[in-house]
Amino acid sequence: MAIAVSPEVADAPVFRLTSLAHGGGCGCKLAPSVLQQLLADQVEANPFRQLLVGTETGDDAAVWQLDDDICVIATTDFFMPMVDDPYDFGRIAATNAISDVYAMGGRPIMALAILGMPLDKMPTHMVRDILKGGRAVCATAGIPVAGGHSIDSPEPIYGLAVIGTCRPQEVRRNSGARPGDALILTKALGVGIYSAAIKKQALSPGGYAEMIASTTLLNRIGSELAQDESVHAITDVTGFGLLGHALEMARGSGCALVIRDRDVPLFSEAALLAEQGFVTGASRRNWASYGDAVLLPADMPEWRRHLLTDPQTSGGLLVACERDKAAALVEKIVADGYASARVIGHAEPDAPAITVQA
Repeated sequence: MAIAVSPEVADAPVFRLTSLAHGGGCGCKLAPSVLQQLLADQVEANPFRQLLVGTETGDDAAVWQLDDDICVIATTDFFMPMVDDPYDFGRIAATNAISDVYAMGGRPIMALAILGMPLDKMPTHMVRDILKGGRAVCATAGIPVAGGHSIDSPEPIYGLAVIGTCRPQEVRRNSGARPGDALILTKALGVGIYSAAIKKQALSPGGYAEMIASTTLLNRIGSELAQDESVHAITDVTGFGLLGHALEMARGSGCALVIRDRDVPLFSEAALLAEQGFVTGASRRNWASYGDAVLLPADMPEWRRHLLTDPQTSGGLLVACERDKAAALVEKIVADGYASARVIGHAEPDAPAITVQA
């Protein structure tokens, strides 16, 4: 992948990377309602017998069955910066993209870089640092960045196309939840709220370190969970927020989900910052898109709701599993490095919707 950056900007003054973008992270995603309109008249991929997972349930990646023993998983994810450090931006974007493979129950095998940079505004070393951050995460995942594509764009964009594999019986869709299942969330919420605070230089150094630790933590636990028959569905929580991705699971699975607000793990400063008004436009767009399918406690304040619609970048996995196995699974997930993992609710035999309990 050839990267051409104008030499005139090599010695450009230091500036905030986020100042070059109108949005950042998975908060850049189109609102769920807009995406539904765009895909409304698209032809379904049903004629392809080997396509096990396509666009039908808004799942995390496509899955193609090669033969009786192996499936190929393909995904792509990219966005604009939500932090000012270019190396951290590269790491977050790469971790987020690879997550889709883990969410399907697979293991990544290689990645291709996707890069768009405003060549007249950014110094060469910043672009190199973005790429270095992405490569560092791929190295941790044990995969190469085997190529890619780059363009001159008005805003900085970076991400990956990722290829993975799994066995057919290990594919985990977002549509496999069953009534009675427990719901597990593996990472704390608050990335979008922290990003909003970063924009206004209001996030503490400790909060920044907390966010980077979470957003650069690979969701590789997904490939291990997929080997457990008691795990019925997995999806990663990203731009649509916890409620949006839970609703996709409910609709795909044909059941209702109940989420206990008190049990949802949060970043340490997320509630305080949300109460102070540090929320993203994407959080509001998310609620406008799917709020009619969510029942909230009557006395829930708006700032508290924003925690549940907050767009997550490189968020955790939402897992549906047999209720009597949930406690042991949480112990395993925590032991594997996901300290915030919690059981946050359950599935019920009802029309697809989300009920939030206090």
